[in-house]
Parts: sequence; C-alpha cells; structure tokens
Amino acid sequence: MGIQLDSGPTVKRHNYQQNAEINITPFVDVILVLLIIFMVAAPLATVDVPVDLPSNAATPSPLPTEPVYISVQTDGQLFVQEQAVTLQHLAEVTHGVTARNLETRLFLRGDQAVEYGTLMRVMNTLQKAGYARISLVAAEELEP
Repeated sequence: MGIQLDSGPTVKRHNYQQNAEINITPFVDVILVLLIIFMVAAPLATVDVPVDLPSNAATPSPLPTEPVYISVQTDGQLFVQEQAVTLQHLAEVTHGVTARNLETRLFLRGDQAVEYGTLMRVMNTLQKAGYARISLVAAEELEP
C-alpha cells in the first residue's frame, strides 16, 4: 500500500515575452526637474559682492593730443583725418599721419549705412599695415 502525495494543483507559468525596451519617461522627468533646479540656482551663484576697491595712485595715461580718425562715408569714400584717400593708399597715408608709430590708436568711424564688408576691408588693410589698436567710434545714445 503506498501513499501518493498530491502537491495540489499544478501552477502553469505563462509564457510572456520579455520587454526589452527601456522606459525613459521617469528619466526624462528627473532630468527636467534637475534642469529647472539649476536654472533657478544659477543666478543665485553669481552674487554681486560689494567691494571697496583701493584707489589707484598711478596717473592715468594721457589721451592722445591729436587722435587719428579714419572715416568711412556712406558712399564708401575714405578719409584719414580730413584727407581723402583710396583703400590702396590707406596704409601709406596712415603711416605718414602716425609717423610710422604702429602703437598709435586709430579711431575708425563709419556711417550707419556703410556695409559691414567695407568696414572690415578697412580694418584688415590697417591690420596688415601693422596697426593693432583700432577702435570703433559710435555716437552716444540719448535716453528719452
């Protein structure tokens, strides 16, 4: 006589396919929250600290007695001081006005309607001639 032990009903496992895709929605949510936190915190990190700076005992460098202006009119006509020049002779005339001092600061004035390319050609010509200190001149904007 033998006893047969029954382990109960057999559990059938379902044969589901595994999902190999990663759900990135929670990841995107976390990244967006971090982005918002950093956007709020970034301006707080650049706090302007008031500092009482010491005075400078050195005398300021003197302004040039005769500033050298290079002007470009609307029609593209060039002037060194009040002397009309062509782009080909710009370097020669500028050397004459500055006595070949390449450290002289040149002030480039251009009309509002002058093309950007024209101003760049003038600046490139002056830089090729050896002048590295070229400043652009603008009119002060008056507040209403």
